[in-house]
Amino acid sequence: MSLVSLKNTITIAMSVKDRHASAKWYQDMLGFEVMYHADEAGWSELATKTEGVTLGLGEQMEVQPGNSLPVFGIDDIEDARAKLEGAGVKFDGPTDTIEGMVSTATFYDPDGNAMMLAQDLT
Repeated sequence: MSLVSLKNTITIAMSVKDRHASAKWYQDMLGFEVMYHADEAGWSELATKTEGVTLGLGEQMEVQPGNSLPVFGIDDIEDARAKLEGAGVKFDGPTDTIEGMVSTATFYDPDGNAMMLAQDLT
């Protein structure tokens, strides 16, 4: 049994220079569908062809190729974070919240690979 209970969803988050242009590329090349553009948050999300898997595009001025980050959906981020931290899991700063949208927390596996938990607040 695991320490926390993840939802059956995952978002692969990537930084891009132009979310709208990138979203069009993923639509045209791979058939992904735009779920929404949250311009105020600099974020776009697309449905992939795999159930429960979305692609999140975060707009950045400078991007690094190969910068994807798995983002695991969770019902209660504070509870999950407390359990993981109690087990010695390292987090990168406090939980970030965009009111009415999402709360996220970045954490690391023993080899320093970054992952993120996300609680949907919509």
